[in-house]
Amino acid sequence: MWPFKKRISLKDSGIFEGFTDWHSHILPGVDDGVRTMEEALDILRLYEGLGVKTVWLTPHIMEDTPNTTAHLRERFAELQAAYTGPITLHLAAENMLDSLFEERLGKNDLLPLGENGDHLLVETSYFSPPMGLNNILLRIKSKGYYPVLAHPERYIYMGESDYRQLKDIGVKFQLNLPSIAGMYGTSIKKKTEWLLKNKFYGLIGSDIHHLSNWKDYLIKKNVSKIHISKLKYVSDL
Repeated sequence: MWPFKKRISLKDSGIFEGFTDWHSHILPGVDDGVRTMEEALDILRLYEGLGVKTVWLTPHIMEDTPNTTAHLRERFAELQAAYTGPITLHLAAENMLDSLFEERLGKNDLLPLGENGDHLLVETSYFSPPMGLNNILLRIKSKGYYPVLAHPERYIYMGESDYRQLKDIGVKFQLNLPSIAGMYGTSIKKKTEWLLKNKFYGLIGSDIHHLSNWKDYLIKKNVSKIHISKLKYVSDL
């Protein structure tokens, strides 16, 4: 496979054939991601060409972007009506672990991830954890959900021991594909490589916000074929 090449683009690697994107901001006009229906449809057409099978739409829910479940379901229905292609679309959310999340968790007013509806995609600030992070994650588990930490490689405050501790309490990790392509810088790429090598990741997502980012970092940038091989063995839910 890929003779005489040490690096290859993600587009040409075959990673997207039958791929499930577990983290995306394609739902238009609800957060800092895609703004228009036209761009959302352009991305989905690109996904079709890559061989993507399933996309989970995971718009932000946080104090600064207090999307309601009803509003997101309404926008999702509009996208479903506009998109007639073969990709299966699902609605979930990326939940910031803030006071709004605590309120919604208490009310069980959530948009979970996965066919069984028993996983929650969560994030924190990139620079510092919320107070009592482990306790919040354990409360999520006590409600019957598996916490899935979005893009763990991007949290500056986390090191190897933090990742191991989170894994020990049953937290799952979601890899951002642009991280392995160097979108967020060298230090984050190195953390991604370490997490991948040590089999921390359980899901893969694009975290795509705009079409231009996808083309620049996932189609044009080359990735080590050793890492591509490891990506193919990351299990889904």
